[in-house]
Amino acid sequence: MRVLFRFENKKEIVLPLHYNYYLESAIYRSISPELSEFLHKYGFVFGKRRFKLFTFSRIFGAYKIIGDSIKFYGHTSFMVSSPIERFIVELVNGIMKRSEISIGQNALKIESVYFPKPPEFEDKVFAKTLSPITVYSTLLTPQGAKKTYYYSPFEKQFNELISNNAIKKGYFFSKRKIKNGMEIKPLKMREVFLNYKGTIIRGWSGTFILSGPLTLIKVTYDAGLGSKNSEGFGMYEVISAGDLKRGNYFK
Repeated sequence: MRVLFRFENKKEIVLPLHYNYYLESAIYRSISPELSEFLHKYGFVFGKRRFKLFTFSRIFGAYKIIGDSIKFYGHTSFMVSSPIERFIVELVNGIMKRSEISIGQNALKIESVYFPKPPEFEDKVFAKTLSPITVYSTLLTPQGAKKTYYYSPFEKQFNELISNNAIKKGYFFSKRKIKNGMEIKPLKMREVFLNYKGTIIRGWSGTFILSGPLTLIKVTYDAGLGSKNSEGFGMYEVISAGDLKRGNYFK
């Protein structure tokens, strides 16, 4: 389930260039304290992994980058997605009740709320990132220190980790372990780096072909692809071949 929030502001919106944490915090503040605490402390557990099962897009709108800040002008929007209906309902009610959402030092006045119609899912879709995709492993150096390695979509392990992650998410809804995984074929993707609370995260943005079982495509569409979804990673939109050629990725 997805919701698109649109805002109109007479004043410019000024945020740090790497604003994921500020938007994530604003989302948590907009849901009930009970649900917020559950997601923060526990989440949905699968083995040793915990999933928040929501993701969000970048902020869209006219902007200008000045040093370490980004300034948005006029109409802005962002999208939030989750397979958990309660999460979306609480988020919408929380924002609508206040008629705004505070991101950092900015109060964004709500203009409209829109629930996009889900696409026609197939076992092979064209897709465009709405926030970067990231997957990683924690490795040990020869000296015994831990090191985080972020994979590229051009590495075999990228697909393996995407598939394993999606299968675990899919279990919450199908109640069975899906044997077949997913595959991402990058079309035009670029490397991006985001600073999240002092940690540099490497991700990938652009267009790709996603193939695999419908159950996994649907759950990753709602919950996000790969890792760190609740920190603003892994949201994608299904697009048509025509949109791909014309560059009409987001409306």
